[in-house]
Amino acid sequence: MNTSVETYTDWRDYYELTKPRVVMLIVFTAIVGMFLSVPGWPGAAALIYGTLGIGLAASSAAVFNHVLDARIDIQMMRTRGRPLPQGKLTEKSALIFASAIGIVAMIILWFLVNPLTAALTFISLIGYAGVYTMYLKRATPQNIVIGGAAGAAPPILGWTAVTGEVTSSALLLFLIIFLWTPPHFWALAIARKEEYAKVDIPMLPVTHGEAYTRINILLYTILLFVITIIPYLTRMSGVIYLLSAIGLGVAYLTYAIRMWRDHDDLELPMKSFRFSISYLGLLFSALLFDHYFLFQLNLW
Repeated sequence: MNTSVETYTDWRDYYELTKPRVVMLIVFTAIVGMFLSVPGWPGAAALIYGTLGIGLAASSAAVFNHVLDARIDIQMMRTRGRPLPQGKLTEKSALIFASAIGIVAMIILWFLVNPLTAALTFISLIGYAGVYTMYLKRATPQNIVIGGAAGAAPPILGWTAVTGEVTSSALLLFLIIFLWTPPHFWALAIARKEEYAKVDIPMLPVTHGEAYTRINILLYTILLFVITIIPYLTRMSGVIYLLSAIGLGVAYLTYAIRMWRDHDDLELPMKSFRFSISYLGLLFSALLFDHYFLFQLNLW
């Protein structure tokens, strides 16, 4: 009886290391990239193996991130309950797990999808787990901006999994997530400013102050709003997406403007952070819905 409980607990701990909620959003944007890359059905093989490979690679990067951040996670209220700081798993076992699922991901993508997707996925994994977590995160307040390139790659990976090439439309999806990342994460950084300062992580609110960070959040959100209109202007999407992008963009801009003007509402940064997650999911859902229900009918 005790053994079965321990095995179940270990499974849940390994699962938590993969940051499942984050990976689900990553995989979803990759799937949207797959469907948008072709007029019709992207093909079962690319969809199944591409999703599996990208998901496993993202999970591997998340586990490596947990290992590399374990020593600072124990000092932060938001992260001290994670499996490694709590001693539920050893760093060695986590590294073995991350390596194993990462290797499986590369094998799947290289042999069952295509080498380009495997190579780009590997670069993204190294960019996030290595360059961002090991260096950029601790080296510069622009860590989120520069490191955001790795997190913005999934739509391109989904696109190449189906077509075997990178196009301007795939890069546009990449750009949307790239511009979304700083205002998304800086809102969290404001809410957790003291914790980041405590562990010497140079997040923008720590190095340049909250007022400067709030202005940057507003500027990035405005730029994001403009960029999200381009899929309609380039005829990549139709009117349903356009209306959705405008509605979601106005709502996100409202949060950014409120954060810029109101420094007294201590709950507002976390509200903005949570909304930003829903924003991205809904925006990409609108792209997918529009692609199959309007763009195909030439009703834009």
